[in-house]
Amino acid sequence: MSAENEIVQAASSNIEGIRLMAMAFTIAIGGMFPALGISKVGAKAMESIGRNPEAASKVQTAMLIGAAFIEAIAIYALVVALIIKFV
Repeated sequence: MSAENEIVQAASSNIEGIRLMAMAFTIAIGGMFPALGISKVGAKAMESIGRNPEAASKVQTAMLIGAAFIEAIAIYALVVALIIKFV
């Protein structure tokens, strides 16, 4: 009986370790790519405002809406990571 308990406990800790790694990977990827996307959107917006300053308000509005959608992806990654941790 003791050996079976040790095996069950080892398997349980192994599964917990896999869950933590999956959570960390989800947060890493889910934070990295939206950050790259937002930086690219910001850079292109600044470039287009530099080329055409009269269109700054239109470009800024579109940039903020795009950044909000990109940021939503990072929030989805956080939700998935929390689901992995607690379920």
